[in-house]
Formats: sequence, structure tokens, C-alpha cells
Amino acid sequence: MRSYWLLTPALLVFTVLAIPYEEYILAPASRNLLPTSVYQVNGSVTNPAALTSSTTGNTTFHGTSSVTYDFGRNIAGIISLDVASAPASAFIGVTFTESHLWISNEACDATSDAGLDSPLWFHVGRGSGLYTAGKKHTRGAFRYLTVVSNTTSTVSINSIRVYYTAAPTQDLRAYKGYFHSNDELINRIWYAGAYTLQLCSIDPSTGDSLEWLGILDSTDNITLPRTDSWWLNYTITNGSSTLVDGAKRDRLVWPGDMSIALESVAVSTADLDSIRTALESLFALQKANGRLAYAGKPFYDIVSFTYHLHSLIGASSLFQYTGDLAWLSRYWEQYKRGVQWALTSVDDTGLANITASADWLRSGMGAHNIEANAILYYVLNDAISLAQTLDDLSSTKNWSKTATGIKTAANNLLWDDQSDLYTDNETTTLHPQDGNAWALKANLTTSFNQSEAISSALASRWGPYGAPAPEAGSTVSPFIGGFELQGHYLAGQPDRALDLMRLQWGFMLDDPRMTSSSFIEGYSTDGSLVYAPYRNTPRVSHAHGWSTGPTSALTSYAAGLHLIGPAGVTWLFKPQPGNLTQVEAGFTTPLGSFEMAFRSSTEGFYQLTFTTPNDTSGSVEIGDVTGELVSDRGVSVQLVNGRATGLQGGTWRLTSP
Repeated sequence: MRSYWLLTPALLVFTVLAIPYEEYILAPASRNLLPTSVYQVNGSVTNPAALTSSTTGNTTFHGTSSVTYDFGRNIAGIISLDVASAPASAFIGVTFTESHLWISNEACDATSDAGLDSPLWFHVGRGSGLYTAGKKHTRGAFRYLTVVSNTTSTVSINSIRVYYTAAPTQDLRAYKGYFHSNDELINRIWYAGAYTLQLCSIDPSTGDSLEWLGILDSTDNITLPRTDSWWLNYTITNGSSTLVDGAKRDRLVWPGDMSIALESVAVSTADLDSIRTALESLFALQKANGRLAYAGKPFYDIVSFTYHLHSLIGASSLFQYTGDLAWLSRYWEQYKRGVQWALTSVDDTGLANITASADWLRSGMGAHNIEANAILYYVLNDAISLAQTLDDLSSTKNWSKTATGIKTAANNLLWDDQSDLYTDNETTTLHPQDGNAWALKANLTTSFNQSEAISSALASRWGPYGAPAPEAGSTVSPFIGGFELQGHYLAGQPDRALDLMRLQWGFMLDDPRMTSSSFIEGYSTDGSLVYAPYRNTPRVSHAHGWSTGPTSALTSYAAGLHLIGPAGVTWLFKPQPGNLTQVEAGFTTPLGSFEMAFRSSTEGFYQLTFTTPNDTSGSVEIGDVTGELVSDRGVSVQLVNGRATGLQGGTWRLTSP
């Protein structure tokens, strides 16, 4: 058992916890779940609360009637009914929804664009006993469950249970990372992000069969369902667990989503095996010319320049957090072919000319697009770093030259100094959120002042419900918002990042139409839960991994724990507290634990410690702090303008001058 500082707004209280701040973890302690409360009753039902965790006895349905139960948070799993008595003709139906907006005794919320999903019907006429849904009817996410009796007779039920199927290989509450601050909303946001990612980690044999799209045929090794059903029975990757985009749907591997989700997984649950299986499924689909898939199977083979690049980012990020050189070496030739495929789009302007429109559901992707070119610039710098690690420098000169050309051309052709933002391409006046956020993340800007100007311009566009993504119409995209958060930190504006978390993710966490536990895929700038790219609003996912950006941003930037070398063999400790006055955070890599704690005020840090694994080294940047750092080995290092380099792993403490 380890000792931890429990930070409160008033003081530091010393306590001992097996898992730091376990009280914030939303994952259940058991995989066998009961509803927590009755939400509503329709018709004649005796003792409806008997099926919750708070009472005992039977619930009896008299004639046509229903009860909606609330699990208190978004969950996932397989439903079982323990029936006490029922007539031979009786059926009991069950419907599911993430939001109370779609509670119904006739249908579930949607896993497709083809309308609402059918209820699950159990023929309980065999009499008393346990009735369990098939694995193919796992429900990927729901908070509300409605039990429906459609018989004129009486049906009595002993219990209704859900076997929780998310995060199938995880010890659900044994997080490897933690975060705590003096701001309770910020704390809850970090843990809701981690929980969302658990919901989006699934048994690979329960991927969405996408039967409504008509993709599958008789050669696929599954049984095709009726058109009025929803089945989760397509095997999408190898292994026992994999990370997908959404818990309810699509339940497929999407590389764009992984660019946010991977970093947040790494600092919370550390379930990187689920990311490895997802990435390997994408590399298995790579074409001979090097192009990587828009999405994992069984989705259509569509060309997406940006999502191709996101797969490469995923490979680099996985290596950064694991240091698994053997894995990187195994896929290195494929990675290089992927880089080369992207470079074939670079024309004589120095920018990639994008001819495929597919992206993250934005509109207008094409031409010399700023988002695509910023991501390509980021990938090229990643590739150079990986090549140096593997001592394969054959392509680095060309990669470096191309990256320099992209930076120069983007700033010459796409920068709009009247708006302090990049335009989407040369043919439009649109100033996208995604391209400008990625310009900050990729360091495409030419000066710190330019970066700060972009941060200010993006913040000036916020509405009452968050940061708009005008490239997707009247949409708030938590996916792109996650990159904007990083951009504000990289521009030296931590207060803006925190303010956006409270505004946008606070709305997602606390609005009563949400799940109070996981983050929605997208919504409208007017606060309605309409995601503009979709025709079918009940389809919107309320547990989407690409919406979890604050979890990694808080650990990497607010807490300042940056990995530089593989698995953190080299590191940078650069906390940016903004208006937080107390922060404690930590996570693990194969090399060991990275942990920190500080207290600060307007005068700067006045208590600060951090720990990194032995046999690692790094640097610190802590503002204009004076004083020295003293290690647990008795080594003292004087800070110069708040900086120090060449520190060895261990525990370091800031002391006054």
C-alpha cells in the first residue's frame, strides 16, 4: 500500500489509499448489476422497486404495463430475467437507451441510421426460471432499461440483472492512473473520460455487424440477422479485448478516435493491449500501395487521407507509452509505406492536395486542406523520431525536407492574419476548428505569438455549450475539442483549456439529458442533442472514446507529466496549473510510476514534488520559480529561470531559495 496526498481546497491531508481517489471511479465493483432505482411506471405494476438493488420480493405486471429502471450511470451488458410465474403465451420485452429522451416501451435508441432498434423479446411462457439474452444481443451502452409486458395476463419477475461486458479483460476499478485537484468538476471530468474508455473497450467478437448497410454477404463468418433486429456479432480484431469508437455503436476500430483515446487510456486504465489489437487490425487491412483503412472491418473500404495518418499516429503513440521496440520493428516497414503513400499527395506548392473527402464527418475536406497538412506535418516529425530510434535514417532527409516545405507553404498560403486563424484551404473563407487546433498540436506555427493568437481566436468563438466546429455545420465536436484543449496548453494558455473543459465537458457531464458518467459523441451549438452529420438523432453515442480529451490533457499538461523517450526513459515535467491551486496525478509505464503533487498560488508553486522511475532522466520547466530541487538521494539542483536539465529518475522536491 502506498501513501498519497489527498488534496482539498483548504489543506493537504495525509491519508493512505490502496488506489488513489478510488471514490471517483465510475466502473462497477461487480460485473453483476441491478438497477438502482425506478424511473417511471406505466400501467398496473405491483412492487416495481423489487427489481432494484434497494428492495426484495417480486415485481408483478398486470396486463399491458411497463417499468423503466435507472442504473444511475451508463453501463453495458447482457440482460437476464428471473421469472417467477407467467402464462404460456407471455412475452416480456426489454428496451434500452442511454438518454431519457428515448425511453420507450416500443423501441430502443438506435445503433444505426435505419431507425430505432427493436426491443428484446423473451418468450417467458415456459414458466419460472432464468431467461438470458444471447451474446449477439449484448447492449453496448445504456443507462435506462424498460421492462414491458404485452400480455393481458399477469407476469411476476424475481429479478432483472445485467452482466457487465465492457472492458472484458480489465480489473474494472484497478486504475493504473489517477488525477485530483481542488476543482471537483475537473476531477469528475477526468474520471468520466476514463470510464467512457472502459465502455468503449469490448470483446472483439461483439463488433457491430452493420447489417443495415448491407455490407456483409454469405462469405462472412456470421449469421445475418433479420432486418428489424440489431446484432453485435462480428469479430473485428484478434485478442480478448479491443478499443472501439463507441460503446453503443459503431463498435468498430476507427483510427481517428484512437488519436485522442489512446493517450487517455495510457494515463488512466493503461489497457494498451486493447489499443494494440485495434491497431494491428488496421495494419492487417493495409493496401499494397501503403494506404491504411478509413475504419476497421466490416466497414466499407473508403479512402481517407486524415484517418490513414491517424493510424500512423496510433502506432507512434503506442510505442511512446509502451516502449515496445519489438512491436514497432514488426510494423516498421508497413509504417514507412504508409508515410510514403501520404507523401504522394504533396504537390509543387509544398502541401498535400487532398482528393478524398472522408474524415471525421466534417464537410468540405479537400484541396490543400489545413487539417490534413497539419496532421501530415505531425506524422513526419513522429516518423523522423521513430527512424532515429530504429537507426533507419534512409528516409529522414526527405521527410525533414517535406515537413519544412509544409510548414512554409501552410503559413504562406493558408494563414489569415486578419482572423488570426488558418483558412481551410485557398478556395474558402472557412476557418476550421480542426485545422487550427492541429496546427497548434503539430507546432505548424512560426512563433509563440502566432500560437497564442490562434488560441485567443478559437476561444472568442465559444458559445454557451462549448467550442464550435464550423467545418461540420452547427456542431460541437468533443473529438476536435480535445485537440483544441491541447492547443491552448501548447499556446501557454492553461486557463483557457480549463475554462473550455468546465464549459463543454461540464455540460456533457451534468446536463440531465446525458448519462452523468460518459461523454457524448457530438451535439449542436444550441445545446440540442442533435449531431448534424446524422439523420437519426437517437443514434448519437453517449459513450464515445474520441470525447475523452480532458483525461490525457489534464495529466500531460495541468499535471505536467510528459513522456519524451519510449515509455518515459526521458521525460519533461512541466506543470501548467492555470487557475488550479492543487493537483496530484500519476500513471505507469513498463518502466515504472510517474507521479506528482503541487500547491500553487498567484505567487507560483510553494509545494511541489514529482517522482519518475529509476534509470530514467529528464528536465523540468516550472515557470519563473526560484529555488532548488532536492532528490531523495540527496542531490541538489539549482533552478535557472524555473528550469533544470539532466535530472535522474527518483523523487524530487522543490525547496525555497
